[in-house]
Amino acid sequence: MLLDKLMNKLDEKKERIIEIRRYLHEHPELSFQEEETAKYIRNFYNAVPVDSVETNFGGERGVVVMIKGAKPGKTIAIRADFDALPIKEETGLPFASKNEGVMHACGHDGHTAYMLVLAETLAEFKDQLQGTVKVIHQPAEEAPPGGAIGMIKAGVLDGVDAIIGIHVMSTMKTGQIYYRSGNTQTGRSYFKLIVQGRGGHGSSPHLANDAIIAASSFVMNLQTIVSRRINPFDIASVTIGNFDGKGTFNVIKDAVTIEGDVRTMSPETREIVENEVRAFTEGLEKSYGVQCSLEYSNDYPVLHNDPEVTEQVRQALEQASIPEVEAVLETPPLPPSEDFAYYLEKVPGCFFYVGALPESGEAYPHHHPKFDINEKSLIISAKAMAAVVASYCDGSEA
Repeated sequence: MLLDKLMNKLDEKKERIIEIRRYLHEHPELSFQEEETAKYIRNFYNAVPVDSVETNFGGERGVVVMIKGAKPGKTIAIRADFDALPIKEETGLPFASKNEGVMHACGHDGHTAYMLVLAETLAEFKDQLQGTVKVIHQPAEEAPPGGAIGMIKAGVLDGVDAIIGIHVMSTMKTGQIYYRSGNTQTGRSYFKLIVQGRGGHGSSPHLANDAIIAASSFVMNLQTIVSRRINPFDIASVTIGNFDGKGTFNVIKDAVTIEGDVRTMSPETREIVENEVRAFTEGLEKSYGVQCSLEYSNDYPVLHNDPEVTEQVRQALEQASIPEVEAVLETPPLPPSEDFAYYLEKVPGCFFYVGALPESGEAYPHHHPKFDINEKSLIISAKAMAAVVASYCDGSEA
């Protein structure tokens, strides 16, 4: 069977996957700036028997690779992201980032490494594939508006029947794979509010209009959105990440800037939160006599895994009996947002998770300066994706 051949070949290449991951980890690049990473990916395919390689896909350094099977069938897309984060690495790893202030603190180096070797392996067996595998190397997952939008507009999903993605997770046990059907990761919104009062001398507050007082009221009232406007069985969070009210102790602040982050698990809840933020802003002007300028934007949508595709993924993973995998489990909803959600708005698909808890058992969360993954998760990711691809495209003779 095709799957057995893929598994055996991937076993032969597992050290190479680690080598690629470590190279990429040493050379991270920020979202929308991944010039050298994109070149590395393109050059990798020079000696690989794929059918086509398109670069700068979507105008933002995306790379799309086509592997056409010998027999007609479905087209399945598999995606890996390759951008890093503006974080100073503190892991102390021998292959730590050489780019000051930039770090692969989310595992995208691992995603790219396993995907490159998996694509190479699939190409070697394309005479036994039924259908087409479209490999999507996507830039700029971390920074809105995200790299997926540009690639979708450029036609990356044209003719695609299903799309599959994986994320390695440092906080999930290595050897376990997690899936979820339906709404799985939150949608994200951002807002920026400028509260304009009237500055003055600290000894004469009656002659001023304190922007800090008004802005503080807004922050405190904002928390009632989740506690009093959202159904307790829904998921939502509203976080103020920036309150720029710094001034001098004896000067009444003229203006304050607030920036906030919103996460919701349904479009309906997202709309409620936005409406309430806007209502509080209007109320602030009336209650405190200040002027408010609100910028509110919705970016990554709720990530919704198609139930039918997710069930096929689950069955493929369980039936593959991957030696390194001890369990395939359902995960509860996850708070972070992910721009893979844009693909899932267009075609059915599934985004699932591979445990990557470090050997030490000490897990730093994603986006932490000491973030690291268990490199055993890389071969697991390659084999897991191979199992899913084979479930769609196995055209080998039994």
